[in-house]
Amino acid sequence: MAQPHRPTARRIALGHALRERRKKARLSLADATKGLPFSDTKLQRVETGLQDLRSAGDLRKLLARYGITDEDEIEQLVATQRDASSQEWWLDGAANMHAGMSRLIGIESAAQEMRAYHPSLVLGLLQTEAYARARHETGKPIEETTTEFIADSVRIRMKRKEAVTREEDPLRLWAVLYEPALRHVVGDTDLMREQYDEIVKLAALDHVTVQILPQNMRGHLCVHGFQILLLGGNMPTTVQMDAAFGATSITDKPREVGRFSRQFDALSRSALPPEDTPKFLHRLAREITE
Repeated sequence: MAQPHRPTARRIALGHALRERRKKARLSLADATKGLPFSDTKLQRVETGLQDLRSAGDLRKLLARYGITDEDEIEQLVATQRDASSQEWWLDGAANMHAGMSRLIGIESAAQEMRAYHPSLVLGLLQTEAYARARHETGKPIEETTTEFIADSVRIRMKRKEAVTREEDPLRLWAVLYEPALRHVVGDTDLMREQYDEIVKLAALDHVTVQILPQNMRGHLCVHGFQILLLGGNMPTTVQMDAAFGATSITDKPREVGRFSRQFDALSRSALPPEDTPKFLHRLAREITE
């Protein structure tokens, strides 16, 4: 099966591999880069997948410092580095993105599975184009965004959604949606009914699970949206959390990943079972009024 072109996945994989080899060699970032033509700051960005190491020569020097001499292993990492240097599709609109969004989309494109929760909006990967556009139009006078920003944001949102709808190697998605977010009318009631139908359609896919968290639930309630991105292989599971002013915070620290994984488990236990989602949304479509 053909795999999607994912330079960021290669970048994360290479960074993780280099971090593991540096730790095995018992070298600090400063020791690893001493005398090499790049800084410890750049190596740290490479290890976290934020930046690619464009020079194969630099990579070979780094591997030599780590004591890696097996030529097959070196060539495999050089090939990964070469793929990681390609440009991603969303960078044309990066100038209009909030802080951290470009990195999030890159990690999202590398993910095999996502577990996500949002308390105030329909999750982005489940949104219709009309819902996404209406959200941005409503916030335009408050956020002082431009028409170009909205157009880029909606285009990128719909392109990201293709990870869920593509036929080959789709993203496995498990989403928990809070009832008040679904009751909040974005645009008008016809637009919301179309959005409910879209969620029902996507939830019917074998690789998609959607649960509704009722507003009268008892127990743990997270007030911020987050998503857990499982990258597969040896790559680290990563968590994205919403932050102020449209920014996003991202970490792969095991302690934080564990904390948000427990939060998601608690929310999913409090939510209605997935088989109740279509019935709930059909009832909501009848209830909403102008």
